[in-house]
Amino acid sequence: MPIFQHRRFRRFRNVMFDTPRRPRHPLLRIALGVLGIALLLGLVVVGLFVGAAMLAAGLLWRLWAQRGKPVAGRARADSIDGDYRVVGKAQLTH
Repeated sequence: MPIFQHRRFRRFRNVMFDTPRRPRHPLLRIALGVLGIALLLGLVVVGLFVGAAMLAAGLLWRLWAQRGKPVAGRARADSIDGDYRVVGKAQLTH
């Protein structure tokens, strides 16, 4: 007898791969719908708090790593200091 026709396998297949059925009682349907929406909203709120905590931890980590370092460095010895002016648009002659 092939395994696909065996009674135990058929029962296992029906239990594992059958589509879940909605309850028939209207109040139970409403209660499960509200429970599902509450679970979804709870997961969204927890996700937002976890994301905000991760951002805050990253900012604190960056600030902690930069402590004691000078904010602005000195000018390099090989840099050129100069005065600059804005030049207008060149006028072409015909």
